[in-house]
Amino acid sequence: MTEHVRVAVIGSGFGGLGAAVRLRREGITDFVVLERASEVGGTWRDNSYPGCACDVPSHLYSFSFAPKPDWPRTFSGQEHIRAYLEHVTDVFGLRPHLRLDSEVRRMTWDTERLRWDIETASGALSADVVVSATGPLSDPKIPDVPGLASFPGKVFHSARWDHDYDLTGKRVAMVGTGASAIQIVPAIQPRVGRLTLFQRTPPWVLPRVDRAITGAERRLHERLPFTTRLRRGLLWGIRELQVQAFTKHPDQLGFVEQLARRNMARAIKDPALRARLTPDYRIGCKRILLSSAYYPALARPNVDVVASGLREVRGATLVAADGSTAEVDAIVFGTGFHVTDMPIAERVVGADGRTLAETWKGGMEALRGATVPGFPNWMTIIGPNTGLGNSSMILMIESQLNYMADYLRQLHVLGGRAALDARPGAVHAWNRRVQDRMRRTVWNTGGCTSWYLDANGRNTTIWPGTTSEFRRATRRVDLAEYALVRPSPLENEAAPEPASAPEPASAAESASAPEPTPAAEPTPAHAPTEASL
Repeated sequence: MTEHVRVAVIGSGFGGLGAAVRLRREGITDFVVLERASEVGGTWRDNSYPGCACDVPSHLYSFSFAPKPDWPRTFSGQEHIRAYLEHVTDVFGLRPHLRLDSEVRRMTWDTERLRWDIETASGALSADVVVSATGPLSDPKIPDVPGLASFPGKVFHSARWDHDYDLTGKRVAMVGTGASAIQIVPAIQPRVGRLTLFQRTPPWVLPRVDRAITGAERRLHERLPFTTRLRRGLLWGIRELQVQAFTKHPDQLGFVEQLARRNMARAIKDPALRARLTPDYRIGCKRILLSSAYYPALARPNVDVVASGLREVRGATLVAADGSTAEVDAIVFGTGFHVTDMPIAERVVGADGRTLAETWKGGMEALRGATVPGFPNWMTIIGPNTGLGNSSMILMIESQLNYMADYLRQLHVLGGRAALDARPGAVHAWNRRVQDRMRRTVWNTGGCTSWYLDANGRNTTIWPGTTSEFRRATRRVDLAEYALVRPSPLENEAAPEPASAPEPASAAESASAPEPTPAAEPTPAHAPTEASL
């Protein structure tokens, strides 16, 4: 007999583990966490490249319900964050719920039974509700470069680092200049024979003010837990104040650009190289990167910077778009992930038989970043327009967990077999307001093309406001934004009907939507790219 659970969580990174903890805290124990790998950790398990670390301060890049007083550094390395996620798994008793080596191959909505039928690598099961926490940084993207298949040397992506391959003395090409690349370059530069960096677009890089956290600080945080909360709150508050410049006043970012220029000038003395490394777009349009070692590494004699993307591969020769060539033994791609075209969407089949990928063909959009019309009782963590450009994604994840918890409470109060299906009008209204606010942000006006934008040039990645605004907007589920789905009398089709809130206050409290003026809203909880990706 096929196993049935109340909730199936997909993924065991911050989003999936956070959902599991929240389910237990809500008294729900009938759930599983489906993970395609053999260990938990998500992007912090997959990304183990040299130098991998977070670019968000440690005390802010952790769950509010699981503070860690003894972080060793102000910015944590990959190994410490992965250990933290293992710790959370054990402390909150999540291992009995884990289904490892269980990659989800298909999720199909059963209209008659009002449930999701799920096919995994380890067997089949069904669930009343699916919480997809696969994350935007889970599937690496390698560009389709002509001739790459015939390259005689080693090729791998930064998120699939081959630790068995020794780079010592090798001629290595680094393709890409994102958050992963600026950590990899200074980590491998001292031991490679020659490093050629293919730079399609230079990033803005600010100094990374990292240091070891002293023993006295750690003892203080352990003995007086409120000091950990105070430190976290201070880090959060600073970033909330910075949001205005990104979202409403990009012209105020000129001072930050000067800091980045000085950071470059300190290490790059060659005017020609400095010119190649200077961006021609407003700082913040792409994610601002943090490193105090990147520019010094580029100034070393065994490093070449090609101010052009990789055009083709001819045997062991790499040809750039500007016609320059380089002979290499290995190619490392730091070319990002499938963010605006999440592969999991191909595997989710909704009520009308269409996949989520087909529904999102014109661009991703979801109600409050969580739910999609035609996909009842399915929600995503870190969905469309929930990303951040300057703060911790854990804040946004915790806000979405609040929404998930209230969603499940509403289903419980409604009673019987029921599902909630986001109304198309509510989704379109939400996304129209999000995109209206997006127009004046630096991400849309800064003059760059970033991974925040989809194939249509629309920013479906970033949240155009503060984490506080998003938390208010996701505090409650507004049932007026959903259709209630019940089994038909004949049990052969589900009939949608208007949902009515069991508690009148719920609709009023969550009727918030991002408005141009925050005060008008009636209504949070990488880096790989937050961190280092």
